Amino acid sequence: MKAIIAAPEGATLAEVPVPRPQAHEILVRVKAASLNRADLAGLAAKDGKVIGMEWAGEVVEAGPDAGPWKPGDRVMCTGAGAYAEYAVTDGGRACRIPDATLPYDEATILTLALQAMHDALVTHGRLQRGQDVLIHGASSGVGLMGMQIARLLGAGQVFGTGTHAGRLARLAEFGATTAIDASQAGWHERILAATGGKGVEVVVDQVTGRDFASTMKTAAIGGRIVNLGRLGGADSPFDFQLHALRRLSYIGVTFRTRSVAEIRELNARMLADLGAAVAARQLRLPIDSRFPLAEAGAALARMAANQHFGKIVLLVD
Repeated sequence: MKAIIAAPEGATLAEVPVPRPQAHEILVRVKAASLNRADLAGLAAKDGKVIGMEWAGEVVEAGPDAGPWKPGDRVMCTGAGAYAEYAVTDGGRACRIPDATLPYDEATILTLALQAMHDALVTHGRLQRGQDVLIHGASSGVGLMGMQIARLLGAGQVFGTGTHAGRLARLAEFGATTAIDASQAGWHERILAATGGKGVEVVVDQVTGRDFASTMKTAAIGGRIVNLGRLGGADSPFDFQLHALRRLSYIGVTFRTRSVAEIRELNARMLADLGAAVAARQLRLPIDSRFPLAEAGAALARMAANQHFGKIVLLVD
């Protein structure tokens, strides 16, 4: 099969064997794959592996322990090896495409954002109806989904940050009640003012970095900060005094160290809460651009240059 591998010379179209599903897995003929920031790390590894972690397509084969899947089922998936004509994933990690008319390019952009943000907001952020939320780094695909989920689940005010004026202007379309330019000094003070000095109960931080002290200042007493990304860097001073005074919970999350069983549970929780909304197309993401599989290198370059708003998609079939 054709696939994009992380070669020493960059993203390279190559012929590789079709993966074989294990007993708990499904083999999917990929119709579309979507780009995520983590793919840049996969590319940088230059290890010859197939890049990508999110795709949509049709089930070709299902292992005996993969669940109620059969050939021809339309699915949207997360896992590994997405930039290819075929990919495998655990059957409990895949989601059925709920609408027969939903195109594959629109389906592929949903799954990772749904899984990651439901886990961050609900499971770890313990969001309750009426509580205020900050999505720090809201103009990414995952960030746009997070604001929508927060609103759907009854959050009070939803703050979204960004640094690009054009993208900030569009955050309201995806659930932000207030868009904030995080490149401005003292940006956190706008959140404190809007909440009467209280701060927000839930912060999903996709930025971290050296300005993390400002992020901590946005959190209410007893607030939860979920570290979902480190776009601003992985190192930062940490104000232990503020952490203690506000009695904050600081929670790190990632898919990389979760077991198959843990990801199955994560996905099941997401579908229980959001499945109906997904089926009704209440949760959506914009597609920035589409590239054929062979032009994955150009697609990755566009993402690396931060030129996009919404998701970049590879059309495989």
